[in-house]
Amino acid sequence: MPARQATRQELVEVATRWMGLWRGGDLAGFDELHAPGFVDNSAAGRARDRDGLRAGIIELYEAFPDFEANIEQLVVDVEHSTVAIRWTASGTHRGLFLTAAPSHRSIRFAGIEIIEIAEGRVVARWGEWDGLDLVAQLSPG
Repeated sequence: MPARQATRQELVEVATRWMGLWRGGDLAGFDELHAPGFVDNSAAGRARDRDGLRAGIIELYEAFPDFEANIEQLVVDVEHSTVAIRWTASGTHRGLFLTAAPSHRSIRFAGIEIIEIAEGRVVARWGEWDGLDLVAQLSPG
């Protein structure tokens, strides 16, 4: 029997919880939120599974301990069980990131995530962020 289709509210709740991972780097509940077969389609050279995403979040918070992403917009596609998330983020560069030594500068940048959800868990992710803007903010000059 096919799984019941999630409601719009259920998809919003999962997406909001997922974005909570990007506020303070608290990974409690990370495995509960991601399906065992989760695929990160934006792995940036990391493993494309849950462990790879977890490692990426840890790396991010080592470089920006006060990193915080905020939801600017959610676009929900109930039929395909996906949520597009437009976000903005800020933090202070205190550790190595993208080969850039700590600059102690405050940064701000933006991105978009698309997550696919099944049975209340994230099964796939696609993400893009403005890397050129971020690198420019980290560069001496």
